[in-house]
Formats: sequence, C-alpha cells, structure tokens
Amino acid sequence: MQLLENKTAIVTGSGRGIGAATAKLLAFHGANVVVTDIDAAPAEETVAAIRAAGGSALAVPADVTDAGGIEELLGETVNVFGGIDILVNNAGYTWDGMMHKMTDQQWEAMLAIHLTAPFRIIRAAVPYMRDAAKKEKEELGAAKARKIVNISSTTGTRGNVGQANYAAGKAGIIGLTKTLSKEWGPFNIQVNAVAFGFIETRLTQADEKGDFTEREGNKIKLGIPDQMRQMAFMMIPAGRPGTPEEAAGPVLFFASELSNYVSGQVMEVTGGL
Repeated sequence: MQLLENKTAIVTGSGRGIGAATAKLLAFHGANVVVTDIDAAPAEETVAAIRAAGGSALAVPADVTDAGGIEELLGETVNVFGGIDILVNNAGYTWDGMMHKMTDQQWEAMLAIHLTAPFRIIRAAVPYMRDAAKKEKEELGAAKARKIVNISSTTGTRGNVGQANYAAGKAGIIGLTKTLSKEWGPFNIQVNAVAFGFIETRLTQADEKGDFTEREGNKIKLGIPDQMRQMAFMMIPAGRPGTPEEAAGPVLFFASELSNYVSGQVMEVTGGL
C-alpha cells in the first residue's frame, strides 16, 4: 500500500544518512520527492537510487542557511510538481565543544542550521502550504492534510555533554513545532517532530575513520571515539544503534494521513533508552 500517492515532499539534507533513507522511503510510498543537500553529488545519488527503484524524485542542491537557496528550493519544487504537501526539515550537522571552550561561531552555526533554517523554510512555504490550505477551506469547506516534520534529537530533549549548541538548536525546534501546530492546525496542517537517539550515520561513526565536513569556513571532524560508542551501546536496551532506514519509519508516519489527528508531538526514537 502506498501511503503518499500523489503527494509532493521536500526532504532537506537528503543526500546522505537519515535524510537519504527518508527520501527513499517516501518515494517508495508514492511521493514525488525533492532531494536537497548542500553538496550536489550525494543529492544526485539519492535521486538516481529513487528513480532506479521506480520512484519520482528531483535534486535541488541548496544551502538552507541561505535565503536564496531556500527560494530556489521551493520555487523549483512548485514549478516541477505544482505544490508542497510534506516538508521534512532534516538538514544538520554537529560541531561539538565543551561550553567553556565554545566559540560564538560554533554556537551560531548550530542555531542557524537546526533552528533558523527550518523557520525560514516554513515561512517561505506559507503561500504553498498555509495559504493554499486557507483557499481550499474557503472554497471547498475543508483543506486536505499537509505535513511538516521537524527533526530533533534526544540531545535536545535530554541534553548531552559537549553539545550545548546542538542541544539548544534541537530544543528550539521542538518549541517551534508545538507553536506552529497550534497556529496552522485550523488549516489541517499537522506539525510534529522526531527526536532521534543513536542512529548510525557519518556523524556517529568511529572517529578513527577521519571523515570531515567543511562548514562555516572550518574543517569539522566527524565521528565519535570508539570507547564512547561502546559505552552508548551498553545503555541502549536494543544493544545497538538504529539504522537510517529505521529512523525513516517514524517520519513516514508523521508524513502520511495515518497521523491526521496527531500534531504538536515529539516522538523519541531511541531503541528503548
């Protein structure tokens, strides 16, 4: 059964990891998926995989912390697919440091990608989501369901040593989620958040692999020391990290009409932690 037939979904940060798995799952369930990532190559790879599996997808490389990138992303989506039914704000990365050593740049970069970018994308989507729903309601008596899924983290719900900046951004997106669910609920737009625990991606791999990302003019090392990884596994009742594919499932639920009476909620996905 396809849960998203004839729907159009934008998934930010969907070139790799959870975003890519989410894009593929939404496409599998019938959605036209717009794959966007700051790096063009992985976005194209995700689109190629979706199309190879018989799905519909479009790559729009964009920096979601840039206003011009946001406008291009939404404009291209509407030009190609005619509207926006589902928005998944997933793009993000970590830039860790102890609070007493954290720079302003580290702090502001995390708020920019995890909180300000989703706010700006949602605001830019007003004509295609809120206003479109308002028009349907006036003309037809009811609007079709539309969905916004914001990606948070258990660092935002519980805190985590060395991640004050990331925690602040991920806690902030929860406040935005709960407020928007009340403001846009009358237009049949459900707004929810998924807070992930330990999901195995480039951000959580063993740091011995030496993977880096370039952001804000800085080379940021990715990964977690193996000793910390093993300690984390011992605390998770499931005894292992989640996979990106397992992480995508709850996003599908919130993106589908199975959640039409669910809004303003935060689902923790933690393997039982």
